[in-house]
Amino acid sequence: MGNPPTTIRCVLHGSFNKHFDIIQEAHEAFLKAGIEVVAPSATQITAVKNGFAYFTENGHLDPRAIELVYLGQLKRLGDQGFSYFVNPSGYMGRSASYELGIAQITNTRCFFSDPLIDHPAYVHGNAVWKPDALAEYVKWYGKVPAPRVRGNERLLHKMWESLMVPGSIVAAGAIVEHVGTNEVLLVRTHKWGGRYSIVGGRVRRNERLSETLLREVEEETGLVGAIGHHIATFDQIADTRYYRPGVQHIFVDNVVTVEERRVRLNEEAEEFVWLPSSEALKELDLEPNARHTLETYNKLKSQLAKAEGLDQRR
Repeated sequence: MGNPPTTIRCVLHGSFNKHFDIIQEAHEAFLKAGIEVVAPSATQITAVKNGFAYFTENGHLDPRAIELVYLGQLKRLGDQGFSYFVNPSGYMGRSASYELGIAQITNTRCFFSDPLIDHPAYVHGNAVWKPDALAEYVKWYGKVPAPRVRGNERLLHKMWESLMVPGSIVAAGAIVEHVGTNEVLLVRTHKWGGRYSIVGGRVRRNERLSETLLREVEEETGLVGAIGHHIATFDQIADTRYYRPGVQHIFVDNVVTVEERRVRLNEEAEEFVWLPSSEALKELDLEPNARHTLETYNKLKSQLAKAEGLDQRR
């Protein structure tokens, strides 16, 4: 088994022209707490033109390209990542306001240094944290604070969710099967409350299911595989910690065969184990969706073995 540390990532936002010193202080506080700040990089402002700050590595780019490259870092945050907005006295500014809209529509968790004053955006009641306090919380609990809906804002929150939360999410999952032993790979992950699950993830825009499957296996385990039999396609089971009312999660799960057993986990999981599927079902604390897929996999193996036996007798 492996046991790598879980990495929580964040992107910092704010007026680099007016509040760069405060943004740097937040950057340092998060780094000390073990939070990986994926943007901005630790560089200095080289110029300010029309209120837009240019950094060492991007001074030659169109400001629109700089903004899009910066926002592209949100993709690296993962399920535990967050955006942090430095907005002293409630001031957001034009660029940060734009970035807040993109962060919210991409379902990125957002936190703020001060309550919003110059912006009409809805944020939940547990979203305002000073950098040191948020850093200490993440360091102590290993996760970001959960949303808290104020009693008089339930209707607002429901309206916000109807806009921001996607109606359907498609995910590709893999029963990673070792060719030499027929053992399968399961990973224990914070995404499922510390239970074991299979490898997989959301299908990206313009990505085919097969591409998602192989990409997720390689990103999460370092293994290169080949796609085998389709196992199951089903809606998410409702009694999991990942379940969100109003969101239809669709899982498309396949066998992925690999010839290596050396696993290199990324930050999405804490441990891994190779086991025969029947033993995994008996011994591991599996999240319900993975258990469903593993049970279906076992039935498929039995059916294929029977079919092969009939062919041999003919």
